[in-house]
Amino acid sequence: MNTKSKYRFLFAGGGTGGHIFPAIAVAQQIRLLQPDAQILFVGTKNKIEATAVPFNGFEFKSIWISGFQRKKTVENLLFPLKIIIGTLQSLWINIKFQPHVAIGTGAYVSGPAIWAANFIGAKIILLEQNSYPGFTNRLLEKKAEQIHIAFEDSKKYFREKEKIKLSGNPIRINLVLKNHKESIEHYNLDSTKLVLLILGGSLGARSINKAVFQNLQKLIESDIQILWQCGKLYYDEYKHLESEKVKVIPFADDMSILYSAADLILARSGATTIAEVSFLGLPVIFVPSTNVAENHQYINAKSIVDKDGAELIEDKDLNSVLIEKVNELINNSNRKEILSKNIKLFSKPDAANLIAKEAIKLSEIL
Repeated sequence: MNTKSKYRFLFAGGGTGGHIFPAIAVAQQIRLLQPDAQILFVGTKNKIEATAVPFNGFEFKSIWISGFQRKKTVENLLFPLKIIIGTLQSLWINIKFQPHVAIGTGAYVSGPAIWAANFIGAKIILLEQNSYPGFTNRLLEKKAEQIHIAFEDSKKYFREKEKIKLSGNPIRINLVLKNHKESIEHYNLDSTKLVLLILGGSLGARSINKAVFQNLQKLIESDIQILWQCGKLYYDEYKHLESEKVKVIPFADDMSILYSAADLILARSGATTIAEVSFLGLPVIFVPSTNVAENHQYINAKSIVDKDGAELIEDKDLNSVLIEKVNELINNSNRKEILSKNIKLFSKPDAANLIAKEAIKLSEIL
């Protein structure tokens, strides 16, 4: 590996799109600002980062690590061994690459990689996308030069207040609205009919998928089309439901086409989804996940709903009100226009650029 560049950046994070795509967004901006910069991502080989990072043109190295499961599993017996091996692998990667700055975006994989980068002298930047910071970022905050947050609420959970910058959640540089008609036809759907886009995140959302499955026939009878991103974990379970009016996909590498095909979106209120739909100004019904710390998805969504920028259905009510809420909105152009206008007010489109500039400044100090 050539390490002669003045600018060398290591990124660590993954497991879900919410951790890896903000990192990719910042890396893209660094590459724009400093074309000679060397950028290396560290993640695990069996998660989304292993495909998303190379797809976006960046070098990727994997380490052997996984999170500790709350329920008793055989995997937990391997946890101490994985920590040791993952840390040793991270040290070797960092010693070879010699990063000037390491950027961690949370998730268990960033722990050993960022610790190792700090150990060899790299400056540390942490990105926190959620209102309630993850355990790894809270553990690493003392080692960080800067902590970039997306939600004001995050501040109260960090002790090192002077390091915090409210920068927003970075958006990938290639995320744009494309031609609506062509985007619908890309998925072999009828461009003369309205499209409900269902998003469950990169892995999928069990309760959303279950509610869609149970209400699918009624949705089709409403004379709309369904573009259903069910997640990789659930694709085999639902792919047989595909028809002329229903397109089932596990995941989309090009989110621009997916978003551009939508007339209305039903989605979890994860930080990345919120940042992307706000940036694009799309009408959305949020269904916050209940399986997150401090109920942060509900808090994030509610802050937008209170400003009339989105609609909200609680997870427990989804099955009973899905049809009514979708039918109420998807044909109401005026209401969708209001939601689109108001959700845009939550966008911080320059987040990736701001963080990239800070990373470059830190690199120049060394």
